Parts: sequence; C-alpha cells; structure tokens
Amino acid sequence: MADNRQLRKSIKHIRAIKTWQLIIVLVLMLFLTATFLRLNNTGMIARRNAVTSADKAGDAQETSARLYDLQRFSSSHMNASSGTLYLQEQYNRDVKKAMTGNSPGGADSPQARADAVCNPNLSIRGYSKAYQDCMLAELTKEGQVTDPSTIKLPNPALYRYEFNAPIWSPDFAGWSIVATFFVMIITVVRLIALGVLRLLLRRHYRQL
Repeated sequence: MADNRQLRKSIKHIRAIKTWQLIIVLVLMLFLTATFLRLNNTGMIARRNAVTSADKAGDAQETSARLYDLQRFSSSHMNASSGTLYLQEQYNRDVKKAMTGNSPGGADSPQARADAVCNPNLSIRGYSKAYQDCMLAELTKEGQVTDPSTIKLPNPALYRYEFNAPIWSPDFAGWSIVATFFVMIITVVRLIALGVLRLLLRRHYRQL
C-alpha cells in the first residue's frame, strides 16, 4: 500500500510540469536559437563585404584589418564560416603590375591601353589565361614586355582566404542551443518517467 501511494505521489510530481508547457518552451527556444544563428551569419556577411569593399578601394592596410576582423569573428562564432574569399581586385592589380613592370601609369599608359583592348567591358575578374595572354601581346606591341616567359605572375592561392567557424561557441547562439537540448531532454525524460511509473502502478494492481 505504501508503494502504491509512493508511485501515485511520484506521478503527481511529474504531472506538475505539463507536457504542453514544455513544448511551448521548446518552440520558443528553437526560435531563439535560429535567430541567434542567423545573427552570427549576418555578422560574418557584413565583415566579408567590408573586406571586399576595402579590396576594391585598393587600401592594403584596410584590407588586412578587415580580414583580421573577419577571421576573429568567424573563429569565435558558430555558423559564421566565411566560405572561400578571393582578393580579386588586389590580384588584378598585382598581375598588371607584374606585366608592366615599372612602366608609368595613367589613363594613356601602355597598361591602360592594353587593358582597354583586352577587357573593354571590365567583365573579367580574377585570374584569366585569355586576359593574361592578351595583355602580354598588347604590351609586347607597345615595347613594354621583351620576354613574356620571364614574367613571374603572383600565385592566386595567396589571394584566397577561408575562415571556419567552430562547431559550438560560448555566445548567445551556443548557449541557446544548450538550453534547447536541455528542454528537449526534460521533455523526453518526463514522458519516459510517466510511462514507467504507470507501468509499475499497473503491475502493482495486478499483484494485489
């Protein structure tokens, strides 16, 4: 009889926390988790765009600072991997510099005239073998390149960056995931405990 009362008391304590209440809390936690994960990703995108803007502006120091900012953010926030990022404009500038050497710049320079012929619509971005060959041919006509085989172009891999985010990070997104799993575990444990206690109570009645 005492065991019967104890089982009923245990069931009563577990029922004090309603399943629907746990489900509501779980849904809210899932929403918060998704929001914080999205904010982490948005923060990464903003920093990646800042790198691209600095690269287009041609400010090497600012580009380095923005790359460091992106690396620091991605490495400390989950769901903030940067993906592959190329400093395309810097690469283009270095390629042209390697092709023209110390030739003078300006709108009417051999470099500018060759670029106008090879890339009239400014549609080429990053490495292009056809663009490289065209530039070499045009600059050779201008007398700016004596031996194309002696030109050492920059390594494209040096302009490629990729920063990976951790699987879990101690920020709002990370702790909200922990809280969500905690609520899920409580919900599952409650359902299992209720089922086990009811089964024990039925067996107890059968033995009477």
